[in-house]
Amino acid sequence: MHRRGLFLRMLAAAAATSRGAPASAAAPERKVLRYAFAIAETGFDPAGIEGTSNTIASEIFDAPLQFAFLGAPGTMRPNTLVAMPEVSADYRTFTLRVKPGIHFADDPAFKGCRRELVAADYVYSYKRLYDPRHKASFLFLLEDAGVLGLSELRRDAIASGRPFDYDREVEGLRALDRYTFEIRLAQASPRFLLNLTDSAWAGAVAREVVEYYGDRIAEHPVGTGPFRLAAWQRASKIVLERNPAYREVFYDERAPAGDAMAEAAVAALQGKRLPLVDRVEIAIVEESQPRWLAFLNGEHELIEDVPPEYANIAMPNGRLAPNLAKRGIRMLHYPRAYNYFSYFNMEDPVVGGYTPERVALRRALALAVDVAKEIRLVRHKQAIPAQSLIAPCASGYDPAFKSEMSDFDPARAQALLDLYGYVDRDGDGWRERPDGTPLELEYATQPDLLSRQLAEQWQKNLAAIGVRIAFRVAAWSENLKASSAGRLQMWGMGWGGSPDGSDLLVLAYGPAKGDANHARFDLPAYNRVFERQRPMPDGPERDAVFLEAKKLLAAYMPYKVHVHRLFTDLAQPWVIGYHHNTFIRSAWRYVDIDAQMQQRLAKT
Repeated sequence: MHRRGLFLRMLAAAAATSRGAPASAAAPERKVLRYAFAIAETGFDPAGIEGTSNTIASEIFDAPLQFAFLGAPGTMRPNTLVAMPEVSADYRTFTLRVKPGIHFADDPAFKGCRRELVAADYVYSYKRLYDPRHKASFLFLLEDAGVLGLSELRRDAIASGRPFDYDREVEGLRALDRYTFEIRLAQASPRFLLNLTDSAWAGAVAREVVEYYGDRIAEHPVGTGPFRLAAWQRASKIVLERNPAYREVFYDERAPAGDAMAEAAVAALQGKRLPLVDRVEIAIVEESQPRWLAFLNGEHELIEDVPPEYANIAMPNGRLAPNLAKRGIRMLHYPRAYNYFSYFNMEDPVVGGYTPERVALRRALALAVDVAKEIRLVRHKQAIPAQSLIAPCASGYDPAFKSEMSDFDPARAQALLDLYGYVDRDGDGWRERPDGTPLELEYATQPDLLSRQLAEQWQKNLAAIGVRIAFRVAAWSENLKASSAGRLQMWGMGWGGSPDGSDLLVLAYGPAKGDANHARFDLPAYNRVFERQRPMPDGPERDAVFLEAKKLLAAYMPYKVHVHRLFTDLAQPWVIGYHHNTFIRSAWRYVDIDAQMQQRLAKT
C-alpha cells in the first residue's frame, strides 16, 4: 500500500505539472543580476588579466584571502584557507593551509572527475605569473616582494629561450604537503598578505585546465569561485552562472555602526548561502547615455559609478533625486583609493627625459591644466583635486598635504616654457621646441563622451599657453596594449589601489615599467625611496618616506594626477543588500534579487 500510494502521488504531481501547478508549487524564479561595463573585457586568464576582466575573474577564481565585505576597509579574513596564514616575526615567511573539500567547477579538462583545490594549485598559479609567455600585468606585486628564486627562474627562461620550468622547485614558493604551501621573501614585507586577497590574479587555476585549453585558456576560466563563465560574446556580453560545485559559504557580515544600508543588508541576508543570485549578465555599453537609460528603464539592476554628466539629475545637491527615491531606488556615495591621471611617457623624445628643459615642459603642461574646471564641468563635482598618487583610503594619504600637482597657473606655465626655450619663433601662435622643431603633442583617448570632454579640456588648456596637441582615438583595450608597450606619448587613465599606499606609488617605480608604471619613469632617487618604505611597518616613519616620494613626483611630473574620484552607485528597489567595499572588485555574490518584484516593477 505504501508503494502504491507513493506511485499515485507521483502521478498526481506529474499531472499537476503538465497542466500548470499552483503558484505555491511552482519552481522559484531564477534570480538574474544585470549590469553594464563601460570598457570591454580582454580575457579571463589570471596570468594575463587586465581592465574590467579583473572584476569578472574575481567571481570565478578564489584567492587565499579576502577582505571582509562590510568590515572596516582593509580587514582581511581567510577565503580558501582554514585560518589566517602564519607569518614569521621578520615578515619574510608565510605559511598557508588550504581548506580541504574545495573543488573546481566541473570542466572537460578534468575528464569527469571532481577536482579538489590543493596547495600545489597556488604554487603553479603564482609561477605562471613569472612565465615570460604571459606578460602578467600583476607580476610586479610579487617581484616587488622578492619571492625567492622566481625571478631567477624567469630570467633563465628568457636567456635560454626554453619553456619556463614549472617543475623546478624554488626556495620562495613550495607546497609542503597536499594542503600547505609556503612563500618566502628576500626581504621583510609587512603588508605582503594584501596581495593574496585579489582573486583576479591571485586566484588558483588548475594545471590540467591550462594544458587542456592551451592558447585559448583566456576563453575558458575554470576556478573554485561562486560563479562560472556561461557565455561570452567579445566586447558585447558576458554571462556568469552560479557554480554548482561551489562550497558552502554563508553570508556572515557585521555592519559598521550607523551604516543603515549595511545594517539592512545584514538583517535581510545573514546566514543565507552564497552566491544569492543564479545568474549575472554583463553588457558592454561604452557610451554613458544608454547605460543610464538602461538603468532608468529597469533593464539593469545596478549602475555603479553614475556617469558624471547625469550626477545633477541623479543626485541634485548631493541628495537622491525625489523621483528616483519615490521609485524605491537606493543611492550609495563613497570615495575610493582611486586616481585619475595623465601620464607622460618618460622615454618619448618630446615629453620624456630628466634634463631641466624636459622637466620644465612637463611641469608647465601640468600647471596649464584647470583641474577645478574639470571637476565642475566634466565631473560634475564627483571628484576632489589630487596632490599625489596616494589616494584616500590608502595608507600614506594626508588630506593636509599640498603640492604643485593641483595648481592651475597659466602664467607660471608660460614663464617656464619661455625660460627653457619653448617659444614661438615663427609667429604662428604655437610654440616650438628649444631646437626650433615644432612642439606637437599627441594624447591617446577613447571615443566615449567623458573621454571627449576631457580631451576638450586639454585642448583649451594647452591652446591658452600656445601648445599644439592632437588626439589619437582608439578603443580602451587598444590604448592599453599600446601603453604597455611604451608606444603612447600621453594617455589618461584611472588606477585603483589597495589599503597600502605603495600600491599606488609603484606606478612610478622603475622596475615596474611596462606593468604598473605606464609612464616608464625610472629615477634612481625615487626607486631608492620606494624600496626604503617596503619593509617598514605602517606609521609616522613610513609616512615620512611617502612624503619624500610625493615631492619627487611633483618635481619631475611623470604623472599629472588630476583627481581622486568620488563614486555614486544606484540600485533598483528589488536589489536586496547592495553595498560596496572599495577594496573588493565585485559584490555580486553578496546581493540578492526579489525576482517577483523585479518582474513587476521593471515593466512599469
